[in-house]
Order: sequence, then C-alpha cells, then structure tokens
Amino acid sequence: MYRSARIVDDLSAEHAAREIMEGFARRTGLSATEPQRRYLWTDAFALCNWLTLLRRSRDRGFAELARLLIDRVHHVLGRHRADDTRSAWISGLGEAEGGRHPTAGGLRIGKPLTERGPREPFDSRLEWERDGQYYHYLVRWMHALSRAGSVLGDADLQRWAVELAVAAERAFTYTTRPSGATRMHWKMSIDLSRPLVASQGAHDPLDGFVTACAVATGGADAASGADLRRCIRELASMCWPEDWVTADALGAGGLLCDVWWSVQLLTREAPERELLEPMLGPMVAAALTSLEALSRSSDFALPPAQRLAFRELGLAIGLQAAAALVAASPGLPARLRLSGIDELERHLPLAERITATWLEPASRSTPSWLAHQDINDVMLATALLPDEYLRA
Repeated sequence: MYRSARIVDDLSAEHAAREIMEGFARRTGLSATEPQRRYLWTDAFALCNWLTLLRRSRDRGFAELARLLIDRVHHVLGRHRADDTRSAWISGLGEAEGGRHPTAGGLRIGKPLTERGPREPFDSRLEWERDGQYYHYLVRWMHALSRAGSVLGDADLQRWAVELAVAAERAFTYTTRPSGATRMHWKMSIDLSRPLVASQGAHDPLDGFVTACAVATGGADAASGADLRRCIRELASMCWPEDWVTADALGAGGLLCDVWWSVQLLTREAPERELLEPMLGPMVAAALTSLEALSRSSDFALPPAQRLAFRELGLAIGLQAAAALVAASPGLPARLRLSGIDELERHLPLAERITATWLEPASRSTPSWLAHQDINDVMLATALLPDEYLRA
C-alpha cells in the first residue's frame, strides 16, 4: 500500500491514530464498562482502523478489538432496540439462526430516536435523529467486513458481507411505474418492510456496485455467488454518471474512493469487470468536476466552530485515495491510465490542509466537534492511517 504525503511523519500519525482509537473504544463501551454506543457508519471506519493498526504493529490486541467490534455491532445493531416492542434479530430469524446470519436482515443505523411509525407524519429535521436503515451505511459495513475477513482470515466475515450485500440490494430497490426503471430508497424501516425516505442518494447505487464487486473478489459459495452477481448487475443498471457530480465534501471523497477501489479491482480478475470498466472514465470526470467546485468554496476558510469535521475528513480520505491513484498511474495498464488522473494531483494539498485543521487541539474542543466526537475522531484516525480502508 502507498504511503501518502502527510503533515506528520508516519510514526506520529500512527501514535495519534492509536490514541484517538483508544479514546473511542473507551467512550463507546468497546474496551470499558461504559454502555454500548454503536453507530454503523462510525463503527465501519473504526473496524478498518483496527485492521490498519494490526497490519502495521502485528499487535494481536488490535485483532481482538476488531473481532469484539464486529460482535458488538451485530448483537446491537442487528437486533431490535431496547425501547422497541419487538425483540431479537431484526431479520426475524430465530436466536441461533440469527447468530449464524447476523447481517441477513441488514443492520440498524444506531440513531438516538426510534424509527417513525407508519402513521406518524414526516418531519425532515426529526428524521435525521430517527433510527432505521441507510443503504450507504450498510455499504460501508460490507466493505469493512470484507476487509476484516481478508486480514483476519475468517470466511464467516466474508460470508456475512455477501449476505448483507444481497439482502440490502433486495430490500432497498424497487421498480418504478410505468417506466419500469429500477430505483433505490434512501432510508428504510428497521425491519426493511417500508421506506422511510423514498428518494435515492446520488451515489448509493455506485457505492453499492463498486463495493459489491470488491466483496465478490473475496469469494462466495455457488448459491450466494449467483445472488451476488445478480445484485451487482442490478446495481450497475442504476448507475447514471450524470448524477455523480457533487458539491458535498463527503460525497466527493466517497467518489474518489470508488475510483481507486475500481482501479484496484480492474487490475485483478474481478467479477463483472465488463460492467465496471466503462464507468471508470465517468467516475474520474465527475470527481474532477466535484473537486473544482469544492476548490472554489470558501467553507474551508471558515473557523472550525462553523464547519462539520467528518464531512471534510471524508474528502481528505478520498484525496488520499486520489494520491494513491496518481502514484500508481504510471504502472497501470494503458486502458486504465485515463487523462483525468493526472489532473487530480493539483487538488491533493487540500487533504493536508483539512487534516492539519482537525489535528489542532483547539479545533477539537469546539462544540461542532464535540457534538459529533465519535464520528469525527474515527474519521480523523482514518485520514491519518487510511491503509486498510483504501484497500479493495
């Protein structure tokens, strides 16, 4: 894996990431007696961070933390909430079977409020605090599980990633009438029985498609492999390049990660590569357009108290993916050396600016940081040590 330019040296980055992750583990009940505070997006990045620290240090304590986090996520977010009238696995499976297939019914977000009831009116502000399932969060956990299966040599983890990919795609997609086009809901109920937010996230099909292709490289049995290939083809049919340009920092970072993951997959014998390769050029073009818009934004000059760190850190992580792509480009097969890749290079210093801002203790004492401390901390650690997160 590449070593990108940083504002701190590699050992300092590793030391800072360790400290950040130790604090996260204590606060969220992973390594202490504190109550469990599980949140799927945050935990997906945390899992990749433990895997990176394991690879770098060979300290088996990080393997134990990774396995413990997986178990806690599945037994908290794979089950109904304590304040719900329902109990047990959200998949509806029995206790033993649910334990063998903890991702078969998806995983809750982990929001503080219970989901909106079928007869409750929609409130766009309140919906952000309500539980349910987000497809883009499930995709991040698929990726983290698949990486954990590879690093820890555990076939069960890979199988659970496959089962989650198939279950999520089936539950979130629907066919429109009268066009017959396939679309994807943005948010579903905890039991996946009804949509809570019907609109489609611009990058959800693309993120799902690229991640499902990566999961498929880890292997699957004949039955689940066939289901996964169907899932990949269905997601590919929903990918429309004209929707990929974004002025959102987190979205642009995710798009850059999709580009780098795709390049890695296309240099291997990845399944469904004939569907993936034609999307690479449009992905790079959309990423460049998005970066141009962000480079003109004044948001990065605002005081830290007026900024959302985790969205910026998502961009910093994506720019590290871009740095890896630029470094690898001369050695890529000719068909993958796209002209737009070289143009990414002039945007790379923004990653260092973002990371430098959020490494400052003063920046991490603002109300805006502390209000989202878990997700901010974990994504800062990923920005410092993105190794395992950026592997496909």
